[in-house]
Amino acid sequence: MRTTPPPSHFPGRLRAVALAAALCLLAAGCSAFGADGDRSGSAGGSGSGRLKIAVITHGGKGDAFWDLVRRGAEAAAAKDGVELTFAGDADSTAQADLVRDAIRDKADGIAVTLAKPQAMRAPVAEAKAAGIPVVGLNSGIDAWRPAGLLEYFGQDESVAGRAVGEKLNDLKATHTLCVIHERGNVALEARCAGLKKTFEGETEMLYVEGTDMKAVDTAVTARLRQDSSIDRVVTNGAQYALTAVKSVRSAGTGARVATFDLDADLVAAVKRGDVQFAVDQQPYLQGYLAVDGLWLYHANGNVSGGGVAPVLTGPAFVTRTNVDAIARFAANGTR
Repeated sequence: MRTTPPPSHFPGRLRAVALAAALCLLAAGCSAFGADGDRSGSAGGSGSGRLKIAVITHGGKGDAFWDLVRRGAEAAAAKDGVELTFAGDADSTAQADLVRDAIRDKADGIAVTLAKPQAMRAPVAEAKAAGIPVVGLNSGIDAWRPAGLLEYFGQDESVAGRAVGEKLNDLKATHTLCVIHERGNVALEARCAGLKKTFEGETEMLYVEGTDMKAVDTAVTARLRQDSSIDRVVTNGAQYALTAVKSVRSAGTGARVATFDLDADLVAAVKRGDVQFAVDQQPYLQGYLAVDGLWLYHANGNVSGGGVAPVLTGPAFVTRTNVDAIARFAANGTR
């Protein structure tokens, strides 16, 4: 029985293999992703010899923000020929388990968010003990160096919060409600604390259950009805801003909505004037730089920021005056 095709068959087969390889690279290094970017992703173990990099976040299912981070990571993986895993879990214990999964899978590099730094301390130490370089992204700008991470890509949330406070002063706001959708998340807390530090009016925090948008709407609407002096609602995510727009209408007040972070729907809301402004920390860029940074470290020994300074991706204000410049990228799903 013939087990090898005749020589004349090889050219076509090689072309097919080459095409498959190209398509695989375009799909972010043959990475395995759940459709919602959850913990179902796996590195795949192809044995190809390519670098295996895991990006592990605290993002929950169905969050458009983390879709942008994932797309940036995919783009860098495709460029660098990296085998990529992208996974996330909003539960800090489960996120720590994902880091340990990457260690067991013998990842060549791990990028992790430090929304709750204490929960990540042990798994990060385990990765380092296994000789795996770890970088930070998005959350934990005050924690990445004490944790021993190689580099960090993200926004200084305290600086961003102070910038929003100053922006609200320029807009003559007097009473701001800062909505925090995840208690204990250091990034969200730092934003609202920074806002309070520079805002000359009254600032109050409203904690809501971010996984239940109906509950968010109810809580914001109720607070607005209780105090008509609130003239600004500042949220910490695009979907929460859009919900707050509905809450303002339900409450029948003249409050305006602003937010940290944006997506395509939020860009449209800024264009309509429903949302006064957004602070863009460029999540696509965070995912891209985290993967590319690990690749550069392996390929050339490079350490972005020299290992002592973060690489900042924000803040940048998106308003009705400059939103058109952002809109075409938002339509592509990268802003």
